Order: sequence, then structure tokens, then C-alpha cells
Amino acid sequence: MYDYNQDDNVGAEALPYGQRAASDAHKLTKKLIKKQIQRRQIERARAQAAQQTSRAAAEAGKKVAEEAAKLAKSAAELMRKAAQTVVEFVAANPVVLVILAVILAIFIVMQYTKVGLTALLGSLGDTFMAGTYTAYDEDIIGVNSDYTKLEKELRKTINNTEKDFKGFDEYEYQLEEIGHNPYELISYLTVVYENFTRRDMKQKVKELFDEQYDLKYFQRTETRTRTVTRTGYRTVTGKDGKPVIEKYTYEAEEEYQVKILTVKLNNKGLGSVINSKPLREVQKQRYQMLLQTQGNKPELFDDLYTDVEIPDDLEVPPEALTDQTFAAMIAEGEKYLGRAYVWGGSNPKQGFDCSGFVCWVLNHSGWNVGRTDCNGLKAKCTVVSEAEAKPGDLIFFKGTQKSKKGATHVGIYCGNGIMLHCGNPIQYTSIETKYYRNHFLCFGRLPKN
Repeated sequence: MYDYNQDDNVGAEALPYGQRAASDAHKLTKKLIKKQIQRRQIERARAQAAQQTSRAAAEAGKKVAEEAAKLAKSAAELMRKAAQTVVEFVAANPVVLVILAVILAIFIVMQYTKVGLTALLGSLGDTFMAGTYTAYDEDIIGVNSDYTKLEKELRKTINNTEKDFKGFDEYEYQLEEIGHNPYELISYLTVVYENFTRRDMKQKVKELFDEQYDLKYFQRTETRTRTVTRTGYRTVTGKDGKPVIEKYTYEAEEEYQVKILTVKLNNKGLGSVINSKPLREVQKQRYQMLLQTQGNKPELFDDLYTDVEIPDDLEVPPEALTDQTFAAMIAEGEKYLGRAYVWGGSNPKQGFDCSGFVCWVLNHSGWNVGRTDCNGLKAKCTVVSEAEAKPGDLIFFKGTQKSKKGATHVGIYCGNGIMLHCGNPIQYTSIETKYYRNHFLCFGRLPKN
């Protein structure tokens, strides 16, 4: 995505090499797991065989011991004769003694090196396994699909609010983003349950989901005042001088009741839920390793928030900062540059996701948009064309989360083809890259604050 002034040929060669290395690592992982399973099967078979043959082994042991005693006696005599021959030969040929010493030294070095190399390879193997997901790919993908399905059902529940809760005059939505980092989920389950199966994780997935999300409903009644037009009658003098009843209209203030349902969704973030778990120190370290290595299976999930971007040196156009409103947005947003993405995050203490970051910036630079998701922000905007877009507009993307429809990512447009957004981390990013061009949805302009 970015130009680091690297040699083109080296980059072209490195790409297929990296792909082959990743593929080899993936195949090696499967082989290692298969060997582990086979080893366990062999151990169980040995245990059963040992139990069945213990008597036969005891009987054969006596015979073996007798034969071994005979062989030992013969071997001792042969060794005595061989030693006597060697001594006589070395005495007659002293140079042989030096050669033997050199051979012995080489043998010792080889043995030492072999032990060191074996230990090194073993250590590397252990490290590789510690950073690898041990469950089968179909179980990993299945577990993540189950979690995503629960999120889809949650979103559907929210979308059906007005159908399921009738009789309200207004509906307010205070919604945090719905979504999770699949690598956090699988890394945690690997640390705790190792080579898990999808079937066994059904309840565990539900428990994690229930801890991450909290959906609540609140109802209230407000008394409001409005101006209405009313009809009245009055007596006036007609043209003939006689009294006449005249109909007229006038405006008046009246109070009325409004019944409101507030829908509030809190998202603690899956990462925060996992960090609250009582993991041992070694489990915490392995969890962090699995997040970094993506379980040596980075191809399993393709999502905007699972890749850490390294942006170019992008700057906000200086002339755009003459707009006080936009300058206030940038001043607030730049306070959090470099902060990591946090699912459901909506404040500096908790962290931010994309919509949480934009909502926070807007709420602290003149607007009052509350806390809503990408589609909620889009609903507050008037869609403008790319040619009309100006610094301070919002920019929306689609399809960055496979399980979500409509707007799935949002940033603050800064002009010159760049935006300030909460990717991973919060940063300035070019919108001209292939990724963002493929996922572009629209620009949106907020009403004046």
C-alpha cells in the first residue's frame, strides 16, 4: 500500500517467497498437529499393549537375563583381548595415539553441537507452536461465524424495535458499534481450550457475547409546548352598522405529551472482556503472542480492523484550517493519534472504534450527535458528491465488515484525498488507496452546528 523506496525486484521476489513461507508454515502446523494426535494414539495403544503383555514379558525376562549373562561373559573376554592388542599396537606406533586424540576431540565437539542444535530446534519448534492456532480451520471459522451470527441477531433485534415496541411517539437510539476482532476471539479460546471444536464452544461463545454487549430499553414521557392555530368567533360591526358574528384564526401555545423509547447498546469490546478474565501470566503472554502472529493463519480473516496500517506522511491542507469549525475538529481528533482501535470504544479512557472516535470529535467541536454507529452518523448527514466534498465532511465506507450492511466505517475528510479516522491506530490515511476506493460509499455533510 505504501512506498518505502525499496528495490522493485527485491519486493517482487519477496512477495511470492513470503506467500510460500506462509503456506509452508500453515502446512507444517497441520503436520505437527497431526503428529501430536498420532503420538497420543500410539501412547494409548502402548498402554493397552503393555497391560496385555506384562505376564509374557515377565516370563521372557528370565530367559533374556540368562542369555545376557552368557553374552556378558563372552564380551568381557573379547574386550580384554582387544584392549591388549590396541596397547601393543600403539606402543609400536606412537603417532596413532595423536590421531586417536584428535578423533576423540572431534567426536566430543560433534556431540556437543548436536545437543545444542537439537535444543535450539526444539526451542524454535515450541515457539512456533505457541504462536499457532491448534484447532482445525473449519472449527476456527465456525466459531467465529457463531459469534458473528449472534451479532447479526442483535442488530436485527435493534432494527425491529419500532415493530416490537409499538405505541411510542419517538424512538431514540444510543448505539455503540457492533463487531469484534476475530483474532481476539480465537486467540483467547486457543489459550484456554487449546485444540477446541466448534460444537464444544457454543456455550462459551454465547457467554463471551453476553459479557461484551448490553442492550437496554428505557421509556419516558415528556411534556412539550407547541404553537397551534385555533379558530375563534367575535362580534364586529357590519357595513350596515349592525353587529355581525365573524370567524377568525389565531395562534396559541399548548402543552402535549410525548411518549419516548430509548434504545441503548453498550459494547465493552471483546478485548476488554478477555482482559478481565483470570488468566495465568503464561496464558496472557501466549494470548499476546497469538494476536501478533494471528495464529500463523492470517489468511483466515480479512477485516479492516485486524491489519495495522503504517500511513504515509500526510498533512492537513493549511488553508482548510482557516475554517474554525474544521480546525476545532482537527485539534480534538489529533489528541488521540496513535491510539489503538478498540471495538465499541467511545471515549479516551476506554478507547475508540471508528464511529466512537468521530462521535467524540463532533461532540467536542460544536455538534451534539450523541453516541451512534456509522449508519446513525450517515442518517444525520446530507449526502454530497465527491466533487462537492470539503474538509469537515464525513466519509463513509461499505463492506469493511463482512457481516454488516450499509455504512461500516467512517472518517473525517480533510481534503486533498486524506482523512482522519480510527483504523488501527487512529491516524491520517489516504483515501486513494485501492482498499478504500473499493469500499467507498459516500461523503456526508452535517448540518451547521
